[in-house]
Amino acid sequence: MSEQYDVTYKPPPPEGLSPVLERNIQALVMRRRKDEAAASVQQKVADAITGFAGSMLFVYLHLAVFGFWIAANLHAIPRVPAWDESFVVLAMVASVEAIFLSTFVLISQNRMAADADRRADLDLQINLLTEHELTQMIGLINKIAQRLSVEASDAAHDAARDIAPEAVLDKIDEAKP
Repeated sequence: MSEQYDVTYKPPPPEGLSPVLERNIQALVMRRRKDEAAASVQQKVADAITGFAGSMLFVYLHLAVFGFWIAANLHAIPRVPAWDESFVVLAMVASVEAIFLSTFVLISQNRMAADADRRADLDLQINLLTEHELTQMIGLINKIAQRLSVEASDAAHDAARDIAPEAVLDKIDEAKP
C-alpha cells in the first residue's frame, strides 16, 4: 500500500492584499487624484456636464420639460397658452442642446482616450520589460541545463532570444489586409 504525501507547503490564505498590491493600488489612486487635480477648468466643466447628461436626473428633467412643452402646445394644459404650436422652437432647442452635449461628450472622450493611451503605453513597457527579464532567465536556465548536461528543447533556445518589438509591429502591419 503506497501512501501519497503532499510535500508542498501551502501557506495560509492572506487576510488582506499583499503589500506590493496595496502599494500599487495606492500609487494608482494617488496618480488619478493628481491627474484630476491637474485637469484644466474646461476639462472639469466638460466632465461635469457629461456626467450630468449621462444621469437619470437629466432624463427625468427632459421628460418633464419636453412633456410640459408638448402638452402645453397641444392645448392639453388648461390656462397655459400655447407658444410653439408647430414645435419649431422645441426642435431648435433640442438641436442646439444636442450639438453642445455631443461636443462635451467628445471632449470627455478625448481625455479618456488620452488616459487609455497612457495606460496602454505603460502596459506595453511593463510587458516588454517582463519579456526581457524572462528571456534573461531562460538564458540562465539554459546555461544551467548545459552545465548539468541536460539537453534543452529548441523552444527553450528560441525563448532565450530577445525579441525586437518594432519587428513584431512590422510583421503585424504586414499581415493586415
